[in-house]
Amino acid sequence: MAAGYDVWGFPTSRNGSDMDASIDLALNELARKKDDWASLSIGRKVQYLESMRTAIDRTAAEWVRLALDGKQIPTDSPIAGEEWISGPYAVLIAINAVSKTLQALQSGSDVLAGTRTRTASDGTVIVKVFPGDIFDHLLLSGYRAEVWMEEGVTPANLRDHVASFYKQENRKGAVGLILGAGNIASIPLLDLLTKMFTEGQVVIIKMNPVNDYLGPIFEEICAELIADGYVRFVYGGGDVGDYLTKHEAIDAVHVTGSAETYYKIAFGGGEEGADRRARNEPVLNKPFTSELGGVGPTFIVPGPWTAADFTYQAEHLATQKFHNAGFNCIASQVLVLPATWDGSDRLVDELRRTIRMIPAREAYYPGADERQAAALAKHPHAEVLDSGTIPRMLITDVDPDGKDQYAFTTEFFGGVYATTRLPETEPAAFVRAATKFANEKLAGTLGAQFIIHPKTLKEIGSVLEESIADLNYGSIGINSWTGAGYLLPAATWGAYPGHTASEIGSGTGVVHNSFMFDVPEKTVVYAPFHPFPRAVINRQFHLSPKPPWFVTHSRAHVAGERLTRFAARPGWLHLPGIFAAALRN
Repeated sequence: MAAGYDVWGFPTSRNGSDMDASIDLALNELARKKDDWASLSIGRKVQYLESMRTAIDRTAAEWVRLALDGKQIPTDSPIAGEEWISGPYAVLIAINAVSKTLQALQSGSDVLAGTRTRTASDGTVIVKVFPGDIFDHLLLSGYRAEVWMEEGVTPANLRDHVASFYKQENRKGAVGLILGAGNIASIPLLDLLTKMFTEGQVVIIKMNPVNDYLGPIFEEICAELIADGYVRFVYGGGDVGDYLTKHEAIDAVHVTGSAETYYKIAFGGGEEGADRRARNEPVLNKPFTSELGGVGPTFIVPGPWTAADFTYQAEHLATQKFHNAGFNCIASQVLVLPATWDGSDRLVDELRRTIRMIPAREAYYPGADERQAAALAKHPHAEVLDSGTIPRMLITDVDPDGKDQYAFTTEFFGGVYATTRLPETEPAAFVRAATKFANEKLAGTLGAQFIIHPKTLKEIGSVLEESIADLNYGSIGINSWTGAGYLLPAATWGAYPGHTASEIGSGTGVVHNSFMFDVPEKTVVYAPFHPFPRAVINRQFHLSPKPPWFVTHSRAHVAGERLTRFAARPGWLHLPGIFAAALRN
């Protein structure tokens, strides 16, 4: 990391005993209130969510202004739409979804009312969770999302695995520590919603110094929860995080970061920590959930693509990599192509052109220069695509079976994209081979994407769904970036289950998950291959234009703000303005 920062991205100093005393006081207050929160009525919890929604509506513009300033983005840039959509908008739609679930629990009605359940050929129970209402159908026309359950869940017992915390007769509270992320602004508050309203914890949030300028805004949003003793925020460096994780008042820990971050917390640093990990003897013996990123693949299935398809999907791929300047745990890192398909070269050429077309971004996240230098040292043939201080790079044709596979094993977390090619060219064979390649060669299990033409999808029949079942990732996109899975509150967000303390992969547990499923395996998000209006020509009847989170969307800043105002006060009057901004790009 950059000088003055540790592997968490945190500064390496704090104020000593005064800070310890302040943290102790905050934790003692939370410990006294944890059982009160656990037994608090659902109706009162809904009121807290309403207060948060009102406060976000009031503070959203300042929230976005601070984020733009922190990331050095001009206020009138379309890129500002990223901060609206992945900031206040994401939290608002999550609040709305969690409130709906809580109100169903309060009234004794079916939490899953309005969803559809099906069973895959292998017996997996699959719940269609999106779209849920008419606004979902209109705002993300053609999108749908499913949550796939772990083995053992059946249609008959599915509802036994929903909102289990609220089914306990004597609910016991817990103090949860959230080590906040420094990249995407909504992460700390979305984690708060899960830990408090799904799992029943009171929480202390350790802000990441990369974006701790948002702390006062978050404290205003959570003002009622803070006043009543259920939430606290703290600030400082990695030693503050270390003090918190080891504190006896902390009952559970959640972190968003890297596997390196997790291992340092769980086992300690240096050789001693590595030895403890080898013996599977963690120093932290508390319930621990985490979202740790990884090497995300995008699979390009060969098909009858047109020139317009190559242009649009190149923009899609550029978004998957360079949204938020590449500082996304869910960024696509490896583009997996069929070696002998004549479209592979054409798509890479179009991607290269698109990357050069979009403005260079400030590499604001600590350590970007070191991570890029390491990638270049391992892949010296990388192409430099701009003249920025930390220029974007494209590493083409990494040998899928070669010895130098750094791009497959190390998360770049920055503006570096890699491509590789598999020998299979027939679509069904390629889909199967890509699935095997990702499961066996790539680090992490957070998210993966298939890009597939509708005609090809029809041609290969059940092969894609069989591969989805086989793919060991917690979020999978079909013609969708899995960033949409992060955004949709009904989707689950987290690694594929099964990681252990000593082999943590992309983490354990899930967040978001507004239906409060207990044992989800993965979320699958489906989106249109063609945008509107070109979709109509291709007999796909949906109204989704280029999504406003695309890095090439010229009105994303306008659409993002209008979506946020809609989420704060849903209603039909917002829709014409949203549609106008979305379509004019």
